[in-house]
Amino acid sequence: MSEVYAARRERLREQCTTGGSAAAVVSRPANVRYLAGAAPQGAVLLLGPGEDILLCGSPPTGEPTEGRPDEALRLQVLGTPGGDAAVAAADLASGQGADSLAVEEHHLTVARHRALGSVAPRLRFADLGCAVEQLRVVKDDEEISSLRIAAEIADQALGELLESILVGRTERHLALELERRLVDHGADGPAFPTSVGTGLNSGRRGHRPSDRRVEEGDFLSVCLGASYRGYRCEIGRTFVIGTTPADWQIELYDLVFAAQRAGREALAPGVEYREVDRAARQVLDAGGYSDGLPAATGHGVGLEIEEDPQLAPAAMGKLDACVPVTVEPGVHLPGRGGVRIDDTLVVRPEADGGPELLTITTKELLAL
Repeated sequence: MSEVYAARRERLREQCTTGGSAAAVVSRPANVRYLAGAAPQGAVLLLGPGEDILLCGSPPTGEPTEGRPDEALRLQVLGTPGGDAAVAAADLASGQGADSLAVEEHHLTVARHRALGSVAPRLRFADLGCAVEQLRVVKDDEEISSLRIAAEIADQALGELLESILVGRTERHLALELERRLVDHGADGPAFPTSVGTGLNSGRRGHRPSDRRVEEGDFLSVCLGASYRGYRCEIGRTFVIGTTPADWQIELYDLVFAAQRAGREALAPGVEYREVDRAARQVLDAGGYSDGLPAATGHGVGLEIEEDPQLAPAAMGKLDACVPVTVEPGVHLPGRGGVRIDDTLVVRPEADGGPELLTITTKELLAL
C-alpha cells in the first residue's frame, strides 16, 4: 500500500504545482487517511517541498478506526500538548523553503487560518479546495474490496436480525443489536448511527430509534452500514411484521421498489448524476408522491458515508467507472409509515456486467 499512498500524494502534488503552490497542508481527517493511510486525532499531512510529514498530537494507536500510517512517511509527534498540527506544519513548510502553501479552507476555521499566517507570515496561502475529495471519487481495487467486505458484514448482521423474534422489541434495542452484530462479524464499527423505524416511524430517512415497540402489521424499515478498514457501505430494507401486508403497503412498496430499480439501472459511466436521480424520482412522481421526497436519490460512499458524487436534481457531473454510490429512494406517509430501499453499488460499464451490487439482502417484501 505504500506505493499507492505515494502515488496519491504525487497526484495531489502535481495539482498543487500547477496551481502555483510549493507545499500543501491536508487537515480534513478522511483526506489525511486517504493520502497517509491513517488519521490519528487532530493529525495533518504536510506535502512539503523537501519531504512529506504526518504530524499528530500523540503517537498513532493503530486502531482500525484511525488506520495505520504509511511507513514511507516521516511521522512527527508534537512536543507541546494541545498543539495544533496544522500550525506546526505551516512552520515546517516555511522552514523547508516553501514560499506558498495550499490549505483546505473548507475545513479550517478562521481562527486556525489566522494562526497559520501568524507562524509563517512570509508564506503565500492558497485554497486547496476539494482537490483531495475529487481524487477520492474513483476507487481502486483495494478500496472496492474493502467496501465489498463491509457490505458482506452489513448483509450478515441484517440477515441474522431477520431470523429473530421482533414483535415487542423496541427500535432502540434492535438498532443496538445490529451494531453489535456488525462488530461481531469484523467491522471497525457502524458506518453511521443505525436507523430502525417501525409503524408510523418507518420509511423516515435518518430516523433516530425510539422506545416504540414493534407491533404486528407494522412496516419495519432498517438502515445500517458497516465500516471496514475505514471504508463505509450502506443498506436499507423495509419489511412487514407478522402478517400478510395490507394492500396499501404492497402498493407503496412496489412503487418504491420500482423507483429503486430504475435508479440502479441508470448507473453507467458517462451518465449525468442528475439523470440517475431523475430516473428514480419520475417513478415516484408518476405514483403521486412528488411531495416530501428526499433531496437526493443517492450519494457516493468511501472513507465517509456521504461523499461525492451527489445523485440529486441539480447535481452537475457525470459518473465514472469504479465509483461506489447508494441508490436509496423512499416515501414516508405522515401518521402511517413508509418504505425505504437502499443499496450500495459500484458503477461498471455494460461490457463488465453493469453496476455491481454490493448489498445483496433480499428486496422481497417479507412478512417477518
